[in-house]
Amino acid sequence: MGWLSLAIWTPIIFGVVLLTLGRDGQAVLVRWIALLGAVVSFLITLPLYTGFRLDTAQMQFVEKTSWISRFNVNYHLGVDGISLWFVLLTAFITVIVVIAGWEVIQRRVNQYMAAFLILSGLMIGVFSALDGVLFYVFFEATLIPMYLIIGIWGGPNKIYAAFKFFLYTLLGSLLTLVAFIYMYTISGGSFDILTWHNTPIGDTAQTLLFFALFAAFAVKVPMWPVHTWLPDVHVEAPTGGSAVLAAIMLKLGAYGFLRFSLPILPDASREWATLMIVLSLIAVIYVGLVALVQQDMKKLVAYSSVAHMGFVTLGFFIFNPLGISGGLVQMIAHGFVSGAMFLCIGVLYDRVHSRDIAAYGGVVNTMPRFAAFALLFSFANCGMPGTAGFVGEWMVILGAVEFNFWIGLLAATALISGAAYTLWMFKRVYFGAVANDEVRQLSDINSREFVMLAVLAVAVLWMGLYPKPVTDVMDASVTNLVKQVAVSKLN
Repeated sequence: MGWLSLAIWTPIIFGVVLLTLGRDGQAVLVRWIALLGAVVSFLITLPLYTGFRLDTAQMQFVEKTSWISRFNVNYHLGVDGISLWFVLLTAFITVIVVIAGWEVIQRRVNQYMAAFLILSGLMIGVFSALDGVLFYVFFEATLIPMYLIIGIWGGPNKIYAAFKFFLYTLLGSLLTLVAFIYMYTISGGSFDILTWHNTPIGDTAQTLLFFALFAAFAVKVPMWPVHTWLPDVHVEAPTGGSAVLAAIMLKLGAYGFLRFSLPILPDASREWATLMIVLSLIAVIYVGLVALVQQDMKKLVAYSSVAHMGFVTLGFFIFNPLGISGGLVQMIAHGFVSGAMFLCIGVLYDRVHSRDIAAYGGVVNTMPRFAAFALLFSFANCGMPGTAGFVGEWMVILGAVEFNFWIGLLAATALISGAAYTLWMFKRVYFGAVANDEVRQLSDINSREFVMLAVLAVAVLWMGLYPKPVTDVMDASVTNLVKQVAVSKLN
């Protein structure tokens, strides 16, 4: 068993162990075991980074074992510069989420913690899978823990939100299964994803396959206009669920475009790039304006996630190294920043039990330490230089200008709308006089919350001030991907 298998199965095993500890009076033990499992799982991912070679685009830490020999299905794992950081990010966010739910979750604590640990292992499996069936199994299995997290620990309309989340993402993925079966038949009976990268595919078939994959990945991102499930789910999900959904699960769809659509279907990707760019710009501009009128903090940040992910897909489909690298950096940065934004909202909600912006005002007077963290994360959400939110967006804008000046100009307007809706929310919630008695009675963050937010603050500043370790890892793989997209696969 290699490092990737350990990274996948360690949190899953810890999660299964937690499910056996369901009796009353075991909540403290459950929390410590969950934290131990999350920390150990994160530490297991570190050798993937320290042992990663920067001079090659080949898959590394490869594991391959026959799984279903009759259909040539293998347990095949590996990471490259595109997927490595998402494995580390998943394990890191899981630690933060376990800490965030330490005191907040009081019922079914073992099931709550187990769901997040199992979900972590499944998501790492998605980023590591090099077999189509294995990828599909992990990709679909991630729906189950998140469905339970929303449906059991969510808000008043949690059942509606859970069903909407499950149905949107499941229905979109069914066409992907059809596409994978077709790839199996034309590739000589192989589910190996790297083999698919070199399989000749005709023009019409590429187009059909492109939209079959689009059905799953666009919903997962989510791209406009199939984004409507996201705000409802975020509003009803518990704080930890919103953090993982925004920080990691949205990245599964964007990752699918890089691993499947671009290298396997380069001609269709270039042919339909204009459509993808238009949809991305609509997400960046229009959805950013929609965020401006939101009165619910969670909904506002949810719409901002759609706008930020629009930068990601825009960067991917302008087909230059700067744009694709910028999209990847934006995905990682968004994982830190959006997770932090939702956790900050959770800190307020745990005290006041309201997400409405109008219910707050003057929080800085009663929670100064917390307000300082919230200000940093708000600046990062705006794309302020020196924070993680700036680097990826700036790279995508530069790549877009290189591709087409007007596309770059339109994309840059998101920096204005992002600053508008984020700072508008911050001003109304944190600044001014104390608005009401509930705000007056607020207590500042405790040591647990301080550690949680401080770790995220360090990550946001580190990536904003010194992104070189992130970009160095992905350079060789991105350069190779651009070459793959440039080569026609038409028969």
